[in-house]
Amino acid sequence: MKIKYLFFVAITFASLSVSAQIKKKRPIVPVAPAAVSTDLPRPKLVVGIVVDQMRWDYLYRFYSRYQSNGFKRLLNEGFSCENTQVNYIPTFTGPGHSCIYTGSVPAITGIAANDYIIQATGQPMYCAEDTTVQTVGSTSRAGQMSPRNLLVTTVTDELRLATNFHSKVIGIALKDRGGILPAGHTANAAYWYDDKTGNWITSTYYMDDLPQWAKDFNDQKIAETYLKLDWTPLYPVDTYTQSTADNTKCADLTCENIGHIQKPGAGINPFHTCGRYFYA
Repeated sequence: MKIKYLFFVAITFASLSVSAQIKKKRPIVPVAPAAVSTDLPRPKLVVGIVVDQMRWDYLYRFYSRYQSNGFKRLLNEGFSCENTQVNYIPTFTGPGHSCIYTGSVPAITGIAANDYIIQATGQPMYCAEDTTVQTVGSTSRAGQMSPRNLLVTTVTDELRLATNFHSKVIGIALKDRGGILPAGHTANAAYWYDDKTGNWITSTYYMDDLPQWAKDFNDQKIAETYLKLDWTPLYPVDTYTQSTADNTKCADLTCENIGHIQKPGAGINPFHTCGRYFYA
């Protein structure tokens, strides 16, 4: 009897204890989770550089000439796409810039050449020509340009769209097509060099007036300063063993005869490999 009594008391005590714990238990208050960023990491700045007429093999052919923080750094710390084909002709700058920044070909981008014929009208067209806009930064007509003839979006356009137009895209090049086409339709600005006035200019497609920094730069007349200087190679001329002499005949044709404009005279063009040019 005592054993049963003790057992009963133990069970009852345990039941009372559990009941007491339930009564004393406070309601659970949900706690907000710690804020966790869901944003993908993005670079602050992306710079695209196109070097006109520089074939891929120049990266290796002239490797010994490059500096550690220039092309050598790109090669050693970057990624080299060495199985890339140019599947269109001709390889002019207009189609080239369009291909690089759209990932498409002239038949799709609409930029078939630097200058081409519109089949529907038979009229000639320059790849960046736009007579509906005006020059900003000079009095010449060199600013009547825009990306109007480009029929597709560029990676720079897609960047603007992906960030709800919070990102900024600016194109700069000596040639108008080099500054305009890579920057795409939604660029904040594009600037190019007007060889008639020596100014860096743009068009009303982008803005109605040059920013003050551009005006200040133009006022320095830096181009005129460079024109007064002689061009000399960085290294002694006789060390350019991977280059041919200027005006070398190739298969009975001089480089001038096959489209390469070059100043006459002796000396060496360090990047001149006659007969194997991609003309732009």
